[in-house]
Amino acid sequence: MGTEPGVSSLLQFVPAILIFMVFYFLVIKPRNEKQGEQKKMLEGVKKNDQIVTSSGIHGTVVQVKEKTVLVRIDENVRIELDKEAIATITKSTT
Repeated sequence: MGTEPGVSSLLQFVPAILIFMVFYFLVIKPRNEKQGEQKKMLEGVKKNDQIVTSSGIHGTVVQVKEKTVLVRIDENVRIELDKEAIATITKSTT
């Protein structure tokens, strides 16, 4: 008399599954796409690109190494940074 216990227990998981799907499409997927774009940008860094670091330092790439870049921030002032510190490329040399 009534519904089977197995069916009603499965229906209890439907709201949780829907919440997870909404969370995935609104939070996780856009973040993964942004990380992919950032990785692609960092792989494309080349000499003479003008960059801005995550700490706000503006400079010009002088040399690109595997995991780091040498950046000129003023005459006779160069710093070596991890590529991950690059926030944006403001002017690319194409």
